[in-house]
Amino acid sequence: MKQELTIVLSGEAGQGLATLEDFLVKAISKTYYVFATTEVMSRVRGGNNSLEIRISNTPVYAYKEHIDFLYLLNNHSLYRLTDRVDSNSKVFGEVDFITHEEHEQLSSQFIPLALTDSAKSAGNVLFSNTVLFGQIAGILNLNVEDCHTLISERFSTKNETIQLGNIKAFDIGFEIGMPYQSEHKLVPQKTGHMKIFTGAEAIGIGSLGGGCNFIASYPMSPGTGVLTYLASKSNAFGVFVEQAEDEIAALNMAIGAWYAGARALVTTSGGGFALMEEAVSLSGITETPCVTHIGQRPGPGTGLPTRTGQEDLNLVVYAGHGEFPRLIYAPGTMEDAIVLSQKAFYMADKYQIPTFILSDQFLLDSKFQMAPFEMDGKYLESFVVESETNYQRYKLTENGVSPRAIPGNGKGLVKCDSDEHTEDGLITESFDVRVQMNDKRNSKMPLLLDDYEMPELIGPANYTNLIVGWGSTYGVLKEYIDYGDSNDTAYLYIKQPFPLHPDIKKYFDQAKHIIGVENNVTAQFARLLKLELDIKVTDHLLKYNGVPFSIEEITNYMKEVL
Repeated sequence: MKQELTIVLSGEAGQGLATLEDFLVKAISKTYYVFATTEVMSRVRGGNNSLEIRISNTPVYAYKEHIDFLYLLNNHSLYRLTDRVDSNSKVFGEVDFITHEEHEQLSSQFIPLALTDSAKSAGNVLFSNTVLFGQIAGILNLNVEDCHTLISERFSTKNETIQLGNIKAFDIGFEIGMPYQSEHKLVPQKTGHMKIFTGAEAIGIGSLGGGCNFIASYPMSPGTGVLTYLASKSNAFGVFVEQAEDEIAALNMAIGAWYAGARALVTTSGGGFALMEEAVSLSGITETPCVTHIGQRPGPGTGLPTRTGQEDLNLVVYAGHGEFPRLIYAPGTMEDAIVLSQKAFYMADKYQIPTFILSDQFLLDSKFQMAPFEMDGKYLESFVVESETNYQRYKLTENGVSPRAIPGNGKGLVKCDSDEHTEDGLITESFDVRVQMNDKRNSKMPLLLDDYEMPELIGPANYTNLIVGWGSTYGVLKEYIDYGDSNDTAYLYIKQPFPLHPDIKKYFDQAKHIIGVENNVTAQFARLLKLELDIKVTDHLLKYNGVPFSIEEITNYMKEVL
């Protein structure tokens, strides 16, 4: 039977939740399966943010509503979480962090936790978060030596007094937490070999594995994490990093870098990508590769800039004026975030098209465990050729892919034009040439299906009900299938939402009920299935309040529908 614990820490921006998350997730991951996700208000300081950490005897990937242990870190950290607390929950905090009415409501569930006094006894009130780290480690009976090592590494640049004080604070907290070990039935697992990644880090790693050596972006959450990750690796991997003056400039820079022979990436969000659409068309007509990562968040406008959504699929499918091929990947796991990011560079280079990595805030900012695997070097293959004297950049070929040369690599002149052009790259007003070139560009679309990233079927092969989801809904839907009690329901995880391969129709033909699960209001992917493959989704579970799907929501909805 699955045994788990859901811990939520609630405080405000500036209280050190990120540091606590780092300590806890690294320490827990050595002993148990763990998943962590944050809920952050759009403000630099203040407000109310929360960190959820799920610890389990089996793999976990998803958000859960019910809280087992809630930690209040200030006097306004409970009000938004009361509906996630029940009679089985325990609430820890300083006695003055809840009102008299809240105390009456919680009754015996509230347990005073004097972090400030404990920190003072360790030498400094600033050690409060380390006491809390120790208290949770004591509850979970984590390896003390491992935790001490994490503390020493974090404060290695500080003086000995601070290092020893933090270790003492941890030990005090550990003793406070030990009596609560009876509150769970967690059993140590062999998870020490697993790595912890955020989605932003995984996409950054995959980009490096795809040969990325140039990134130009204008910061826009939640896509900025990919920019900062690659910037941190710029010296080690030879990545040129440019913080552009705006999103339009960023994609134009990336296209220019590809033209010159680099493998470039742009990372942004929906609002930033909306400004890039003209440059997407520039990539389309000049047949210059480009790779763009879009981290989705709820819109329109600024919307909820620090929350999650899946509202930009249509935007990316139809972005840019004119008609030209493009390809979209939507990873839902850390392994796929790495591999599909690699593949995005490979496919952009091979077919000279814009490719897109479509993620969201939930995937980018959450922390997942992943077993190590060896990356495939095939995605580093370059398709750049050496130009001959009479080189034709847009030579008409049988499959529509012209030989792509870069300036200075060969004897020929590499011409590039955003107007309609001849094979030589010269502007033309010929209607016949226009038709030839447009046909040439769009004839590459069937080739993209030759390298189609087939979906993954999770669950029984003889299903009658089929759940379909794309991108970050993977975790919650996989958990539902793995631990649910339905033996006639499977889940189809779509990794490449566009273009769609006709062969995937076989998965839908078998099902009597098809349930689409998406974080948007218009069922964008379900509509795409109908438009592209004439597949009709019979039921929809749609959520668009900025919060990811929870285990409870999926379970309750499936009971209702099935």
